[in-house]
Amino acid sequence: MARPRIEFLQSQHLPWDAAPVAAIRPGAAARVLSRDADTGACSLVVRYPAGWSQPAGQALAVDEEFLILDGALEEAGGDRHGPFGFAHLPPGHVRGALSAPGGAVAVVFFSARPRPSDAATPPPDPARLVTGLDGLRLPYTGNFHPEFPPGAGRRMLYEDPETRDQTWLLGTLGLRWAERAERHPVVEEMFLIAGEVHGNLGVMRPGAYFWRPPHIAHGPYGSLTGNIYLFRTKGGPLSTEYEDAPVPFHWWPEHAPVLPDDLAALDASAAPVAGATRPW
Repeated sequence: MARPRIEFLQSQHLPWDAAPVAAIRPGAAARVLSRDADTGACSLVVRYPAGWSQPAGQALAVDEEFLILDGALEEAGGDRHGPFGFAHLPPGHVRGALSAPGGAVAVVFFSARPRPSDAATPPPDPARLVTGLDGLRLPYTGNFHPEFPPGAGRRMLYEDPETRDQTWLLGTLGLRWAERAERHPVVEEMFLIAGEVHGNLGVMRPGAYFWRPPHIAHGPYGSLTGNIYLFRTKGGPLSTEYEDAPVPFHWWPEHAPVLPDDLAALDASAAPVAGATRPW
């Protein structure tokens, strides 16, 4: 996958642009969090203005996965996705008329360049369809790794039946920190929804995003406030290897993200992001 390591950026520093979604969501705009230069697969924040609508009948040639951050996206004869509403739509899935009467903001993931379906698009796989899922009502699981510091829970949103890639919400308590770095054999992608995170590369606030390739040591992390993350893996389910040696944890670490040149220049020129609760 030809995506560079992005760890981390504040999405509020990215410009809104209609072009990334013009072919499939005319009238909406997007911030590009990351993109695969080879396939066009991308992670976006998409903003639907109040009164936005789209006729029934659209299907895409790619997977679409989204979580609503603010507002609501409604489908005629189908589901209303409010805050924390989630869907995973396989290629060929035909949608009813869409609307955002009061506007909406969502984190959206496309498995390739987002485009309408065509003759080559296979029929939708019902085993890969999830829609109408309310992340507010899902139960928290317990500690999902025996060495993971206590005080966190996971709400599973999706596991792909073919690849076993996973998407979940993670909530942690305030005044919680770890003392060991960790690694994963899969890509780990994260969007911070609420709270703050103190880590080895700085303090992440709501709207923070990273795309981390496999086998990169990271952390330890802590939070004064507690937080809510949206996580995804690519390359299989999450598994974790912890570094043996403890790592000193520090509150308010120096801001030192790892970014490609174009994003590093943007990050260096941007003002710090305050800890707003709805910064989209």
